[in-house]
This record gives sequence, C-alpha cells and structure tokens, in this order.
Amino acid sequence: MFSLAVLVSGGGTNLQALIDFEKSSSCCPYRIDVVISSAKNAFALERAAAAGIETLVKSPFSVMGKERALSASREEKNRAVSDAILEECRKRNISGIVCAGYLSVLQGDIISEYRGRIVNLHPALLPKFGGRGMWGHHVHEAVLAAHETESGCTVHLVDSGCDTGSILVQKKVPVLSGDTPESLYERIAPKEHEAIVEGVCKMIEGNRGILK
Repeated sequence: MFSLAVLVSGGGTNLQALIDFEKSSSCCPYRIDVVISSAKNAFALERAAAAGIETLVKSPFSVMGKERALSASREEKNRAVSDAILEECRKRNISGIVCAGYLSVLQGDIISEYRGRIVNLHPALLPKFGGRGMWGHHVHEAVLAAHETESGCTVHLVDSGCDTGSILVQKKVPVLSGDTPESLYERIAPKEHEAIVEGVCKMIEGNRGILK
C-alpha cells in the first residue's frame, strides 16, 4: 500500500474525493496516513479527523515562530514549511505527497527527495494560466479575461518550478457565454475530484518499486 501525505489549505473537497475512493474502492492503491494543512482553521482538517486520519498544521508561524515569520521573505517561509513537512514525511515513512488545494509552494530538499512522487492539482489547463498568483478564483478570472473557449483542471508532478512538472491527467469543460469565475468553478470542481484520484493512481503506478 502506497502511504500518502495530503497537503491542504482550505475546504478539502479534493481531499474528500481521495478519502472516499480509499474507503469505497477495493482496488485503491494508497492509504492516506497524514493530512498537513498550511492553515489551522482549514475545514479540510475536520474532514481528515472525521475519517480518522492524523492531522498536522505547518504554517510559517508554527514552524518559524511569529517574530521570525513576520520578517521572513516568501521564499524563506516556503522553505521552512517545506523542510518541516519533509521531516514529518520522513518520520512516517511516507511514500508520496499530494498537494490538494495547497496554496504554498514546496521548495528545497523535499522536491529532490520525493522526485516523481509529489502531485499537484491545478484548476486550469496547464501550461496556460499557471505560475505564481494563479490559484483559486484568480485562475478562473484569467481564463474568462482571455476569452478561452474551454478550461478545466490538471494534475501534474511537482518539480522545482511552479506548475511546470509533467502532466498526468487533464479534464476539460467548456467556457459558456455569461460565465463568472464562480459558475466556471462549479463545473470544474467535479472534474477536479475525478482528476485528483486518477492522477494519484498514475503517480503510484509509475513508482511501483517503492510501495510501502
């Protein structure tokens, strides 16, 4: 069984999709061992607790302390949190990492140590509308402003860039006349739930030699 750490920041609907598949499918190849949030009030933590999954919070404040976090650069904060997550994954012998609505950027040793074993869900059809600042409603606003005829979501491997890793799964939806960022997201969300499960399973299939 492939042991997973799932990284979250918000409501956790994609985490819920992973939990539901694990509990309902006899052929599920993974086990979620820990959910790590960048925010202490993320509802995803409640979803994990309800499923009996260990939860942790790793934010700049919790990892660096308030005083240091307030004066640190974004890169310093991302690196400190990434290193703390790596330490927790090492402790638990985690096989792979899933960024499911995780709003920070992983940096440093975690990228090399888990190369090919970290996946991220992005709410657009990469390589368009990726990179820093492209998250949540910002992505959907950019898609509509560009007058795209379709959008969707992408699950990709995480590398040292931002939304630049190899694509595993994409799901598409049409962009309709009169769409708002909210209405577009409502059509994409169910596709995200499908894509995150498919993408994790593909990542695991490519790493069969290290099942734990």
